[in-house]
Amino acid sequence: MKIKDRIRGYLPVVVDIETGGFNDKTDAMLEICAIIIGIDDKGVYYPKDSRHFHIEPFKGANLDPSALKFNGIDVNNPFRMAVSEKEALGEIFKTARAEMKEEECTRAILVGHNAFFDLGFLYAASSRSKLKNPFHQFSTIDTVSLSALYYGETVLAKAMRVANIEWDDAKAHSALYDTKKTAELFCKIFNAQDYT
Repeated sequence: MKIKDRIRGYLPVVVDIETGGFNDKTDAMLEICAIIIGIDDKGVYYPKDSRHFHIEPFKGANLDPSALKFNGIDVNNPFRMAVSEKEALGEIFKTARAEMKEEECTRAILVGHNAFFDLGFLYAASSRSKLKNPFHQFSTIDTVSLSALYYGETVLAKAMRVANIEWDDAKAHSALYDTKKTAELFCKIFNAQDYT
């Protein structure tokens, strides 16, 4: 089976975004990670390589101190090696489009834990950056719902423990770590399904 044959021609891409608040129009996107999901010859889903960026807050962006305390991001730390939203999204979109072409997919579909949140920030940033977004504009695959169905949990850390996927609370709320773990969870759930 090819990936295009599983989800209506869509390419699943796991995305996590760390932000400076909850409002996608006014609050800064500070970190993003995207991992494309692949499928092997036996129909087993697996996470491919990650694209990960720390992001400079856009001009005039809100930075809520409680959000920064929660995710532990120091926006003034020079070792973040932050790039613009346009550069980060440009690279992620280019990678997604190349994979879509190779896999003959029509769109990318965002997979995430509370996916609507990440999709909102992704679209707001792509609009600010004047970039054409390859992700479906409203459809997502949310691992919150999948976790509730499979494991009776909606919190990512709790779902991981029930699913017997290694989880480290100290590494949580990093876009890179959360994306890798969400990709593992997605693949475990999809690989448990007998789909022909």
